[in-house]
Amino acid sequence: MNSIQIPMKKHNYSAGPSILPQEVFEKSAQAILNFNNSDLSILEISHRSKDFVAVMEEARALAIELLGLEGKGYQALFLGGGASMEFLMAPYNLMKENGKAAYLDSGTWASAAIKEAKFFGETVIVGSSKNENYNHVPKGYTIPADADYFHCTSNNTIFGTQMKEFPDLDIPMVCDMSSDIFSRNIDFSKFGIIYAGAQKNMGPAGTALVVVKEEILNKNGRHIPSMLDYAKHIKAESMYNTPPVFPVYASLLTMQWLKKLGGIDAIEKINNAKADLLYSEIDRNPLFKGTAVVEDRSTMNATFLLDTPLHTDTFNAMLKEAGIVGLPGHRSVGGYRASMYNAMPLESVQVLVDVMKDLENKV
Repeated sequence: MNSIQIPMKKHNYSAGPSILPQEVFEKSAQAILNFNNSDLSILEISHRSKDFVAVMEEARALAIELLGLEGKGYQALFLGGGASMEFLMAPYNLMKENGKAAYLDSGTWASAAIKEAKFFGETVIVGSSKNENYNHVPKGYTIPADADYFHCTSNNTIFGTQMKEFPDLDIPMVCDMSSDIFSRNIDFSKFGIIYAGAQKNMGPAGTALVVVKEEILNKNGRHIPSMLDYAKHIKAESMYNTPPVFPVYASLLTMQWLKKLGGIDAIEKINNAKADLLYSEIDRNPLFKGTAVVEDRSTMNATFLLDTPLHTDTFNAMLKEAGIVGLPGHRSVGGYRASMYNAMPLESVQVLVDVMKDLENKV
């Protein structure tokens, strides 16, 4: 009699696309076969069908609800092009002709956003940690009062740093929250635009969530191409063109899962527990050292190195044996990066910590 092979659980630390809740995989799989008992796949239904219009409406409303922005003048959009498209859509919609924008340079993606903004006008870098390989978030910067907006990146996936405080401003603040959206409580009403690629904390790759305060739009005097105009997307209820149907649906499932869990309040406690567990081991274990300045450490992406390359092969083999995947760090930093997004269970972090302890005992 053949024995049934039970696949080993994988602990997926990939930085994005990344882990999602198991129920999201299961419901998505069902929808691909038969969506809403329609005998049609979600991959083939019309985006104008009442079933999908209901998905888009709920996804947009739930994003606003989870961020605590109901009744505060915000609209949520699910757009194609990922967060990188917002690098140019934000200045197109907010920077005046011959205008000025202020940017905080805290990592690779902040730098990419700055590159795009320079096409539209004067781009003032108010602070940068580039010379220290982005191992901290710049502080003590001054934002010009005549800037059209200020842009920052809340979490730096590659370097493992995270903004813990945001300035109070009289100009719109734009924030790329791709890798920590829905992970912690912030006063989200401080922001004029929040954007986030789905593939780190919200869904599969293929869409970006953009949350916009409507009153800041249509004020910069530019003629904006239709596909890049937030106001046109809002007017079309995020259906100006065919939206990324499946990624929006999977993102909705993830947001429903989060709401059921207790929303951002509940997940923030879990995320803090995961980060505390791993950083405590990084600091305790003489074989490892963190790369980010302690006060700026990210709860989402922990970056760390082995004290000597001599243990690399041993550690990598132990990780593989434990079913841990996606841990190698980005080439800009090296070492290891543990991405502990919302769907990552505390138990998986414990498995990693146990392997780190086992390495210490072994060598």
